[in-house]
Amino acid sequence: MGSEAAAVVPTSLVRESFAELEKQRELITCCTLLWKELSDHFSTLERGIEVKSEALRSKRESLDATTRRTLDSLRRRELSIDGAVDLALAKLDARRTAAVQALAASSAEADGLDLAGKLRSFCTKMDFGGFFDLVVAKRKEVELLRSELPAALGDCIDPAKFVIDAISDVFPVDKRPVKSPNDLGWACVLILESLVPVLADPELGSARPLVTRSMRERAREMATEWKEGLEQHGGIESVKPPDAHTFLQHVVAFGVIEKDDKTLYRRLVVSFAWRRQMPKLAISLGLEDSMEDIIEELISTGHQLDAINFAYEAGLQDKFPPIPLLKSFLEDSKKATSTSEDRNNYGQTANTTCRKEQSVIRAAMKCIQEHKLEAEFPLDSLQKRLENLEKAKVEKKKPSGAGPANKRTRANNGGPMPPAKAGRLTNNACVSSFPAAPAYVRSPSAHTTYPAAALYPYDRPSGHGIYGSRSPPALREPYGYPTEEAAAVALGASYPSPPMTYPAYGAYHNGLGGYNNGLAPGYQQAYYR
Repeated sequence: MGSEAAAVVPTSLVRESFAELEKQRELITCCTLLWKELSDHFSTLERGIEVKSEALRSKRESLDATTRRTLDSLRRRELSIDGAVDLALAKLDARRTAAVQALAASSAEADGLDLAGKLRSFCTKMDFGGFFDLVVAKRKEVELLRSELPAALGDCIDPAKFVIDAISDVFPVDKRPVKSPNDLGWACVLILESLVPVLADPELGSARPLVTRSMRERAREMATEWKEGLEQHGGIESVKPPDAHTFLQHVVAFGVIEKDDKTLYRRLVVSFAWRRQMPKLAISLGLEDSMEDIIEELISTGHQLDAINFAYEAGLQDKFPPIPLLKSFLEDSKKATSTSEDRNNYGQTANTTCRKEQSVIRAAMKCIQEHKLEAEFPLDSLQKRLENLEKAKVEKKKPSGAGPANKRTRANNGGPMPPAKAGRLTNNACVSSFPAAPAYVRSPSAHTTYPAAALYPYDRPSGHGIYGSRSPPALREPYGYPTEEAAAVALGASYPSPPMTYPAYGAYHNGLGGYNNGLAPGYQQAYYR
């Protein structure tokens, strides 16, 4: 009995023992969780430090490489000074002799020269006014101008001064007493682009333009004046594309790029990224470190084709593969076209939608061909779709069997009218042999045509274009995508014809696509490479 009593453990003691064990278990669990949190925290800190260390190491290596290149460039510049001075003196003597001979030449001999000879004559005589007028007058021969201008500018005694004087009446502000309706920004850009190889250092290239200190300061003052005018006239949102292009090309040509203006350069480049020269200008302006951000911004705003051009110019096509961007561009453009259709006016929007889709397909095909992506993105499907759209357009243009198209309806009694020209050719009354119709008949919509505007900046006939919204049809985007002449966009509804002495009423519709839908604004015109 005693041993049994000793073996009995009180219930309270058992309860206390289990409670103590539970506390110990909770303590161990809490310590385990705390250890895990601390371990994860320190692991995260360690990874972050490694990433930052790698970034700092990469930046240090980049800075070291930049420093070496800069020091090497400085040494090369120092060594090339004597050679550059001798070369400049030799060119000066040759140009002075040529100028004397040109001044001695008769005006009859000058009139008999071809375009290249006239350009050289003006440059040799330093006649910047006649030179600029000749360039403007030969806008239809822009390809010939582009090939001849560098050689002609090379005959100038001071090419930098000559070009500054030539464009000073137009840039940075238009100082001409009588302003022509045509935009001359294209001529300024063409001349400035042709000046770059002329001023390039024989040893260092275009990275160091050979410009005298006085001309460099004058070019810097012109750039400052343009920036002040930009702020006074509403900022970048109000600037014209050719003016912005001229400013950027100006600071590149004369080497007056300011570090404090990098933000302005970037905004201008992004705002007018559809101009095919902008990727190269971005590199020349020192925006290499911002190219990734620029490309991402273009992609996010639906400008995939522009992003592809920037990626190839910066060598970032591996980071921004072009094929997914092309597919995204086609898909976004298709959605934008379908959502813009007006179901209440299907006849009017069908033709516009067809033209928009053709413009998008041509833009994509041209981009594929430029960057040689046919192996990754075959053109067969796009070409087939384009042919189907062309067939559909032809079918819509075929005349219907509703009767003669030259019969109009008399507005007062419903009887048929004679041809439209009859009333202008004779005063005799024309009596119809047909009975009067019981009700008014709507006149055919073909009596009025409506001009269509360009849909996308790439949708241009081949050949280089002229800046501004007044560019002639023959001069278009060098990288533009060819298209047929814009078809007329008819109004969805027709109206009873007016009396013979009054013209038919109509309204114009431009059919422009929104730029955020992958289609550039209508004012975006071609530019020079």
